[in-house]
Amino acid sequence: ILNAEDYPSYFKALYKNKTIKINNAISDEITKDLAEDYLPKYNISSMLDVFITGIDKPFGVICFEHTGEPRKWTASEEQFATTVAGLVSLAIENNKRKKIQKELIEINEKLSLANTDLKNLKKELEQQNVYLREEINLVFNYEEMVYGSAAFSQVLTDVEKVAETDATVLLFGESGTGKELIARAIHNISERNTKPLIKVNCAAIPKELIESELFGHKKGSFTGAFSDKEGKFKLADGGTLFLDEVGELPLEMQPKLLRAIQEHEIEPIGSSKVEKVNLRIVAATNRNLDEEVKKKNFREDLYFRLNVFPIDIPPLRKRPEDIPILIEHFVDKFCRKYNKEIKFISQETKQALYNYKWPGNVRELENLIERSVILTNSETLFVPGFKSSEKEAPISSATLTLDDVQRMHIVQILKQCNWKIDGSQGAAKILDIKPSTLRDRMKKLGIKKP
Repeated sequence: ILNAEDYPSYFKALYKNKTIKINNAISDEITKDLAEDYLPKYNISSMLDVFITGIDKPFGVICFEHTGEPRKWTASEEQFATTVAGLVSLAIENNKRKKIQKELIEINEKLSLANTDLKNLKKELEQQNVYLREEINLVFNYEEMVYGSAAFSQVLTDVEKVAETDATVLLFGESGTGKELIARAIHNISERNTKPLIKVNCAAIPKELIESELFGHKKGSFTGAFSDKEGKFKLADGGTLFLDEVGELPLEMQPKLLRAIQEHEIEPIGSSKVEKVNLRIVAATNRNLDEEVKKKNFREDLYFRLNVFPIDIPPLRKRPEDIPILIEHFVDKFCRKYNKEIKFISQETKQALYNYKWPGNVRELENLIERSVILTNSETLFVPGFKSSEKEAPISSATLTLDDVQRMHIVQILKQCNWKIDGSQGAAKILDIKPSTLRDRMKKLGIKKP
């Protein structure tokens, strides 16, 4: 461990420049303190060190140390070191400190092995960094779950049961019901939540590019393959791969997907090397896959492989009791976004929204409320296309986080059981979890018997 008080020249330069590049550490003025004991001890002749910056203070230093004859560090190597430091800083800022410390150890181990192949590692990190930048907004904009119906409560109960396992999950539901939100909930409360959740929209990728998108490719493997590319399976290694609209997957790609899921291995286009991956699959579809199998549009063996733990997300018209809560939630959300103060909604409008069948489900409701908030210039919400009257009802905030949803559901079950936890009539039995797990969750969520 290097302490600032023991090596003032070195740390003064590091604090000032953030990066120090020393070709001859033995004779350089900056590392003169280190030359007395540290450098000779390990036969270190050259150093390339970069601060891992944080919001308030540096988290630490990444050191690239060369032994033997002094070497001249290149601008490319300095850029690589800076890129690595930036990625480490991003990881620390967005994950729990305890788990990140473990990841830093793993990163440092990989970096020490990568010293002989800096160019290839740099390419790999750049590819991952590009994708993480595309996904980061989705991570930071994780929406709150809002519900009040028994139907959606059962969905969350199923989510809680399966999240702690590695079982493959297949989400069924119409467009706009929140399948991606449920997939993120499964990932976020699983043990894989420190690794990435990678999404693939099978309906949005051109047929000729789907294999490259899933499994990656090598440079020159086909026209337009100007560089190596890691597929989504590799990017999701250690985490969760969300296959949205999996029912749209071309029939000729389905055997390759089946093999990747069964064997936990992939083969990038143009490569003869098979790579192992460790990930969890969550798939989603708005199609009736039973019918698609009968029509020979979807492979039966792939369907069985995906359908390990099915979750059916009910459409909004089958859980109308959620509509008033969602209206309040979206009004509150968009009032803050557009700096509006809307306090009321007419009873007639509220009833009309309640009776509407919502073919576009929650997404349609959210879009309508956003448009309504933009159009409203008074304290009473104006909803275009829906009846209005002078009778007004106050709009209150109904924003619920995932913890709020779990807390409400557990309290509801406990009340049904008269707060009995153990036994055949206890809450743990109904929730299908161990009594000890229920007590731990009650402690975490601050649930106490009144």
